[in-house]
Amino acid sequence: MKSLEELKKLREEALKNVDLRNTDKDTRVVVGMATCGIAAGARPVLTTFVEEVAKRNLVNVQVVQTGCIGMCTYEPIVEVYAADKEKVTYIHVDSDKAKRIVSEHLVNNKIVREFTISADNQ
Repeated sequence: MKSLEELKKLREEALKNVDLRNTDKDTRVVVGMATCGIAAGARPVLTTFVEEVAKRNLVNVQVVQTGCIGMCTYEPIVEVYAADKEKVTYIHVDSDKAKRIVSEHLVNNKIVREFTISADNQ
């Protein structure tokens, strides 16, 4: 730390990240971060969601991680919960897919069907 200004900046960033985990949001993005998810690449997916939500200032969106979702073959898995809507489960998510999920689903309310578990079972 070289200055008070640098410390203030660091504090602001930390507060933004904490706010992303606020449970009073309309939409919740849950990234599976058990061992299988992490091994499949969930850590950069979580980071991408946090960065994209912050960059777009999506104040209604909470990004959290969870343990095992129970479908290791589909990892990395991301579930999106929105008020009064059915849960959407995205599978085999990478950073590029995460960006598209943010821009289409979270911003424009359009589910990216080809990335969902239901698309895999058709």
